[in-house]
Amino acid sequence: MLSTLCATMIVRICRPVPLLLLTVLVFWSHCQNHRIFLPNLSEACFRCLCYVSTKCDQGATCRGGYCGPFNISRVYWVDAGRPVLPEDDPERNRAWEDCARSYDCAQTIILGYLQRFGKDCNSDGVTDCFDYMMVNGNGGYGCTAPLADTANGRRWLARYDECRYSLQ
Repeated sequence: MLSTLCATMIVRICRPVPLLLLTVLVFWSHCQNHRIFLPNLSEACFRCLCYVSTKCDQGATCRGGYCGPFNISRVYWVDAGRPVLPEDDPERNRAWEDCARSYDCAQTIILGYLQRFGKDCNSDGVTDCFDYMMVNGNGGYGCTAPLADTANGRRWLARYDECRYSLQ
């Protein structure tokens, strides 16, 4: 009788434990991985974002405060979470420039920025590469502004179309 009572108590105590454990794990995972998943940010999209920025000039240096093949600024890098090359220190003065000049590291910057600011900028109901291009062109807070209103924006649109059609 005592063993039956103990078994019943263990079942009552242990039954909610898996549910509680699952809840804790999901919450912990969400907190640890607080960045959103960007399903439409493919390698092809990265290539187009790069092409739009500098025609993906891998040798692009820093000019006017913008660096690398994605033409990244220090402010953009900070907003992206300050990623750096392996073994580098984000506190180092030129760390952002070195990362921005490296295609792979620059992709990490772009990803961090779009995870923070990516949204449906053109209100078509889908967040896709075109929206990410608008975020990069207009900045995270102003991505809904039409790119066709400026000469730079029109150049970005033309380059985006060139790249998009070349990938089909």
